[in-house]
Amino acid sequence: MSQRKATSDAGRATIRDVAERAGVSVASVSRVLSGNYPVSEELRRRVMKVVRDLDYVTNAHARSLAGGGTPTVAILINNITGAAFAHVAKGVEGAATLRGWLSLVGTTGDDPERELALVNLMRQQGVAAVILLGGAYDYDEYQLRMARFARSLDAAGSHLVLVGRPPLEGDVPATTVDYDNEGGAYAMASHLLSAGHRRVLVLPGHAELTTAQGRLKGAQRAFDAYGAPFDPGMVRHGPYDYEHGYEAVEAALHDTPDFTAVLAGTDVVAAGAAQALRAAGLRVPEDVSIVGYDDIPLASQLTPQLTTVHVPYEEMGRVALRAVADRREGGGGRRKSPDGDHLVLGTHVVVRNSVRPPAAHA
Repeated sequence: MSQRKATSDAGRATIRDVAERAGVSVASVSRVLSGNYPVSEELRRRVMKVVRDLDYVTNAHARSLAGGGTPTVAILINNITGAAFAHVAKGVEGAATLRGWLSLVGTTGDDPERELALVNLMRQQGVAAVILLGGAYDYDEYQLRMARFARSLDAAGSHLVLVGRPPLEGDVPATTVDYDNEGGAYAMASHLLSAGHRRVLVLPGHAELTTAQGRLKGAQRAFDAYGAPFDPGMVRHGPYDYEHGYEAVEAALHDTPDFTAVLAGTDVVAAGAAQALRAAGLRVPEDVSIVGYDDIPLASQLTPQLTTVHVPYEEMGRVALRAVADRREGGGGRRKSPDGDHLVLGTHVVVRNSVRPPAAHA
């Protein structure tokens, strides 16, 4: 039987195995591994040698998740392949690494039951915070569910952070890191209106999604500011994916072919819309202008390069992690906005090559 196999019945070293091999108490091993207590150099060397010999890495990681060592943050995201919020996760992970913290990423698949299960699991593991990324559906049940999450995590010494979602109503122990979603859409629609466009096909996203609601509201507000009529029949709701952009434009070319511009809810939707226009023999921007939202790398890779709204996704991730660290390390010294734990970052239009005045105004 190998030396490692003899350490435990399961073949995986435990803290008791380390203590026995090093000839010290379990408490002494714990003090060495935590690094929070003064120990002699001789004891530290002896324990760490056994840790290496027994390959105690896995158990040390589990111990950190349980709150006894390195703080851990859990990042929960609907779809890990979505480019925008992948950048938020990158920001969280980068800021966590600088502090020597660990990051975990879980996907919910937009399933409330999966989301609940993951939040409960992370609460049991004793993570420093659960960071939920992405828009939310505007249902009363959502508000109640998030409030339960927040209070449950708070009672366990953890914290809920919502990123890219509106703040929760009432006195709920949660932090929100958001961006000026409506303002970005207002600026983007204003850019099209100032170029002379009035018949604009708007693809804001799913009607029940808070992100889509904000983008649609911003566009409507811009039309009002310009004294231009806003036609609800030019709004096509759907998911934030390439297929929706393509299919929505394809249908609009049949139903309302007089549009001169497309205001897409995301850069990915804009890419699908552009392809549908090309398939119909139309040119961007000579025949139809297109704008997006997010400013993911795809926007500058398209031909022509896409005018879009820049959202500071990576910075949102860093701000979310700092908010958690401030609560954990400084308590009352953390930065707060006038609305409490609700931090809002700015957005701005990035002008590239996908907009021209409509043919009648050129």
